[in-house]
Amino acid sequence: MTAERMKNLHPYVPGEQPRDRDYIKLNANENPYPPSPAVLRTAARAARDYAGRLGLYPDPDSNELRAAVAGLLNRTGGVLCRTELHGGARNGSGAACSPAAQDRIPFAVTPDMVYCGNGSDEVLSFVFYAFFDGDRPLVLPAHTYSFYPVYAGFYAIPLNAVALKADWSLDVPAMLAAANATDSSIIFANPNAPTGIGLTRAQVDAMIAAAPSNRVFVVDEAYVDFGGESCIPLLARHKNLVIVRTFSKSLCAAGMRLGYAVASPELIAHITTVKNSLNHFPVDVLAQRLGIAACEDAGYYVRCAQRVARERESFAAFLRARGWFVLPSQTNFVFVRKDGVDAQAAYRAIREAGILVRHFSAAGIEDFLRITIGTRAQMAALRSVMAQL
Repeated sequence: MTAERMKNLHPYVPGEQPRDRDYIKLNANENPYPPSPAVLRTAARAARDYAGRLGLYPDPDSNELRAAVAGLLNRTGGVLCRTELHGGARNGSGAACSPAAQDRIPFAVTPDMVYCGNGSDEVLSFVFYAFFDGDRPLVLPAHTYSFYPVYAGFYAIPLNAVALKADWSLDVPAMLAAANATDSSIIFANPNAPTGIGLTRAQVDAMIAAAPSNRVFVVDEAYVDFGGESCIPLLARHKNLVIVRTFSKSLCAAGMRLGYAVASPELIAHITTVKNSLNHFPVDVLAQRLGIAACEDAGYYVRCAQRVARERESFAAFLRARGWFVLPSQTNFVFVRKDGVDAQAAYRAIREAGILVRHFSAAGIEDFLRITIGTRAQMAALRSVMAQL
């Protein structure tokens, strides 16, 4: 009854989305804070201001949104938690921004270097189709974002999954050896998921230089705003680099479904060709307007990212003091385990207490829990539960 290619599909399993109870939800790496006041005002006006446009197709290329994303990156350097604020409200809204010295981009990101789509998952789908071939394996870490194998199956792309090092960081020499042996592309999240550990920009720079130069090299920066180092400055000298980013984490917009890629105009044109071969109008008019409003109020999201990063460090210290092993995280989550504590049983006990965290059954990480960082009140509730485990 079904096509033969259906045998290669192994659908992604997202974090639990409960309907039976009002849980504290710390299992999907969502941002615990609402969008900025500017975004909420734009949303409230949308029905009135854009009513006439809802019956029309949106801008197929999201040109204003692409310009807004480019402006956001230029003002922040691509790492919100280190961005410097000048003025504005206490929550950062309306503040002027400038990048920290280590995050300054040595060129101006332009709109033709940006592609916008319906969440970074859709952007990744187009990247897989545009740049990865079925005649050679795609190199990636054995433990990373679990949608990569899903797309590999969807597009019949073989994989070469390289084990992480003993400290749970990427084994860069082994990944490079695998890529050069088969003239293959490389993809990974940086900081990585679910470990939370990132490579420095210098490490990625050296890695790209040693990888096949005729293959696209993809870095997924979904979590970089919480403390990593963005690789956007590397676009100046690596024309085969594609960076994928999202509004879902640091821009408090998982429900809005916006993501984007940053690369050379030539590679962005290839991604756009794939989009135009599938859906010429991907981002709806309201998402475009709300995305623009978010980019224009970067100061608010700087404050949110800083709050998440502070709470992450505080919570990690709390766990370590109670005997938990906590991997160093540059993200909005922590990856933890404890000797003598069964992770699946701990997940169930925490769930019974009204809080959702994530447990993975995959071999090698089945002893860990991944815990999203919530508000101070949410984390206080979780502390009281975990102190009893």
